Amino acid sequence: MKHFFTLLLLSLVALSCQKESTSDPINHSERFAQIEKSLQPNFQIAGQEIPTWTIEERMQELGIPGVSIAFAYEGEVVWAKGYGMADVAANKEMTTETMLLAGSISKPVAALRAHQLVEEGILDLDTDVNSHLSSWQLPDNEFTASEKVTLRRILNHTAGLTVWGFPGYDKGDDIPTTQEVLDGKGNTDAVRVYKEPGESWMYSGGGYTIMQLMISDNQEISFVESLQENVLDKIHMEKSTYANPLSEEYHQMAATGYRRNGDEVEGKWPIYPEMAAAGLWTTPSQLIQYAIEIQDIHFNKQDGILKYETVKEMLKPGMNNWGLGPTSDDDFFGHGGADEGFMSDLIASKNEPIAMVVMVNSDNNIIIREIELAIADAYGLDIKPDVRETIELTEEEMQAYVGTYELQFGPCEISIVDGHLQLSAEYANPPFPMYANTKERLFHGIDGTWLTFKFEKDKVVGFEVQGQMATKK
Repeated sequence: MKHFFTLLLLSLVALSCQKESTSDPINHSERFAQIEKSLQPNFQIAGQEIPTWTIEERMQELGIPGVSIAFAYEGEVVWAKGYGMADVAANKEMTTETMLLAGSISKPVAALRAHQLVEEGILDLDTDVNSHLSSWQLPDNEFTASEKVTLRRILNHTAGLTVWGFPGYDKGDDIPTTQEVLDGKGNTDAVRVYKEPGESWMYSGGGYTIMQLMISDNQEISFVESLQENVLDKIHMEKSTYANPLSEEYHQMAATGYRRNGDEVEGKWPIYPEMAAAGLWTTPSQLIQYAIEIQDIHFNKQDGILKYETVKEMLKPGMNNWGLGPTSDDDFFGHGGADEGFMSDLIASKNEPIAMVVMVNSDNNIIIREIELAIADAYGLDIKPDVRETIELTEEEMQAYVGTYELQFGPCEISIVDGHLQLSAEYANPPFPMYANTKERLFHGIDGTWLTFKFEKDKVVGFEVQGQMATKK
């Protein structure tokens, strides 16, 4: 988890919209001119003045080199634009044609091919995945005695599998095969069953890497070729690719990825042999075609890239509001994405033909939600900022939190700066202020991440953040 204090998966909210009068055509350019200068923070503190920025102002403030946006209305991309730089050193501007890594949005797009193979009778949603694997087998253990890992459970993250995400590889690294990734011979642990399949929800990129192998093991062509021919080319994503390493023909179109501190990613972008989980290269205008295609099938109840009944099943909300590929609740479907140096988000309505994609070539995802809020305000969507209540801590009370804490990713320091608690660490650059909701619950003053503190006899002994424990030294 390289971006520890950044939510790797953007939080999902209910989405609905007010219908526009057909007698009053929408001027999308006019609306987006307003959107471009109406950004406000997603995370807000009750009682504090709410700032607003233009997109360019906010990019500069957050140190984000480039942003690319696409917005679809009634099945068409009606507005798309790139901002800033695709490559700072090369003075290459971000345009609507610039390719970026989609991160985990690779998953629902890749899932389309798995669903096609189910429709063809080649794969099955509910049988043991080992029956569909010829080049590798998922080891059985005590957790698979009565329940098995199935494609359905992989798609909705209930398979009980390890390895939630992947850090990627640098150019020049030895790139493992899919089988080697699954056996832990790359830079992540082996993908194994660690709890009974179907018991509960836990995100697993490792599961989607098994799905990747299921697709290639049952085809005479590679995973990349299979996805290109059967999915990407068929939904107007012809200029997108799952090829990792990225083919040289795309290098001039590819954005350079940047760390939160502004440094280039080693080799300009990472390599993901875990292509189904994290390896899709695309643009917002291309990626939004996925949403347009699924919306068209969903609204018109007519077959397209998949049969209507398949899409209906795919979008049915399951555990943790997850469908068979995308996130899904009663009002919308979508997915967020985070690769090294790249972040993205896709939101599509299930009630109206409206969708949006925002992508950045940075580890910093804060501006993505802020742009979505501005779009929501302009189009009457029910997406609201996260407003937090706070309490005041006295100087004496703040002293209880001051000290060094040991985390899995290294030490962090809490101190008092300008009358506020501040956390600093190498992996939390720059240092951020913390505010108290209660004495036990504090939160990141920029992105709102909760930190829950543990007390023993009025003394702070540690805190929990995003499932990880920090112990005070």
